[in-house]
Amino acid sequence: MAHLTTFPKQDRLRVLAVDSTSMSTQLLVEALARDAQFQMIESPSNAAAILDSTNREKPHVVVISAKLGEDHAGGLDLLRELRTQSPSPRVIVLLDSSERATVIAAFRAGAQGVFCRTETFRSLAKCIQCVGAGQVWASGSELQFVLEALTQPALAHFSGKGESLLSPREIDVVRCLAEGLTNRGIAQRLKLTEHTVKNYLFRIFDKLGVSSRVEVVLYALSAGTVHPAGASSTRGLARPSASVRAKPVTPVAMRKTTR
Repeated sequence: MAHLTTFPKQDRLRVLAVDSTSMSTQLLVEALARDAQFQMIESPSNAAAILDSTNREKPHVVVISAKLGEDHAGGLDLLRELRTQSPSPRVIVLLDSSERATVIAAFRAGAQGVFCRTETFRSLAKCIQCVGAGQVWASGSELQFVLEALTQPALAHFSGKGESLLSPREIDVVRCLAEGLTNRGIAQRLKLTEHTVKNYLFRIFDKLGVSSRVEVVLYALSAGTVHPAGASSTRGLARPSASVRAKPVTPVAMRKTTR
């Protein structure tokens, strides 16, 4: 069997897996641990412990269920929290079904891959391997959902009259990001708590339709909110031009599907 191949420890992917319940998490971790290419990290049972473990263990890939416990969107909320960390791991979201809204929500929250439970376990191992290598994992239909979403106005709530998308305080946070400050550094600069800074980041990500700190800074640079040297501008964060919104296409691990 292919899974009996031995990989040097330094070449193995460090993986943290969290399913919807403690029992299913244990089963998932035990199954993935049988694959010699993965080095499994002990999976905590609650969101705070997961974030702490991710900071401490620095997994290459996090596999997380969209539903955590009784919270149907708990995994996506946790994913947004993970996205505020720097550096942040690559994340795969486990879905009960490939519904359009859920697939789009997962990618908007910052996932690099989505995996439906109707697929085989062997496909999940391949998914983890591809995402760990820097690719995006999605089936043809899931990718189509995302492409269709990209053709829609990304900032529908923008008035089109030049007003800022972000509040003055949110723009202050963006400017701090452009200077390379950590969450702690931003909190000290703006005299806020780190928790408040994270809440600001969540709102900024949602308003701009982005999923990472880097994207926020690039967006701000393109809109004139900050300059490369970190100097501030009097303008707010307005709608970017079509050329700015266009992003390079990330390699996608396309796979055959019977669906």
